[in-house]
Amino acid sequence: MLLIKRLFISPLIMVAVVLSLMTTVSHGASAERPALASVNAAAAIAGSDELLFGKNAERPVPIASITKLMTALVVVESGLDMAEWLTFEERHVPAAANAWTRIRVGSQLQRGDVLRIALMSSENFAAYTLARSFPGGFDGFVAAMNAKARSLGMNNTRFVDPTGLSIENVSSAADLIRLANAAMAHPMIGELSTTGYYRAQFRSPRYSLSFGNTNALVHRQSWGVGLSKTGYLTDAGRCLIMVSDMDEEPVITVLLDSLGTRSPMGDAGRIKRWLTTGQPGSVAAAAKRYEQEKNAAWVAAEQGQTARASQ
Repeated sequence: MLLIKRLFISPLIMVAVVLSLMTTVSHGASAERPALASVNAAAAIAGSDELLFGKNAERPVPIASITKLMTALVVVESGLDMAEWLTFEERHVPAAANAWTRIRVGSQLQRGDVLRIALMSSENFAAYTLARSFPGGFDGFVAAMNAKARSLGMNNTRFVDPTGLSIENVSSAADLIRLANAAMAHPMIGELSTTGYYRAQFRSPRYSLSFGNTNALVHRQSWGVGLSKTGYLTDAGRCLIMVSDMDEEPVITVLLDSLGTRSPMGDAGRIKRWLTTGQPGSVAAAAKRYEQEKNAAWVAAEQGQTARASQ
């Protein structure tokens, strides 16, 4: 009922509903939808899985550390003690990509704080430790991630690790809207993911480390960020999933595969302006070329798969 009420009272929603009727949801030219540097994207009102707009929204692509939002959901819904001290153990298998960390092997931190630094600072060793300390172990945790994805109707999603260091962790922008809505049902995830700065106090041995949020927008009060996760791998590009205030409405923004470090934040600003004014905006030429190249590569890969399947 709350969402129905908003549709009638919010100018933002009225603009978005009208514009979404004119917007293509798959790759293709449209003057009305926002111009974005991100190759794949989606936006929705928090609490709804219905898209205000989508850009290649059903395309399964690597999502890098956006993965950690599902890691957090599994941890929080497990009911495990957040005050329990977890030990950072040596990895039982090598990481799929660079997993450099400042955390010392053998040291300990409480589960809630391990989750905090995994979310707000994208600490890979923290996400790994959350999975390793799960009752079913690492493999059981990954299985729980995939089971949760299926239960949410995330049909274009697959996980092989809890960190996002593997390019085999894939999802779509539309699926990640569902994940954000599920995560927002747990205030702890929103609070931990939007922590600006945090100093973690480890023991065995005793030392401390400072961590900062990887999303600069959490520091800007005007954005009212209630949920945040960034991600980056060479194959995934720059990624961002965020719930923020746009004209006094909480809007989920999913931005996948952008060229530059600031491109997702620029896209978030363009979406915000589009929702309030209907103006599509513009992106830099380099970002546009990157988008065109990535789309062309995707189409070529799909055509190759189709050709092999028909042989």
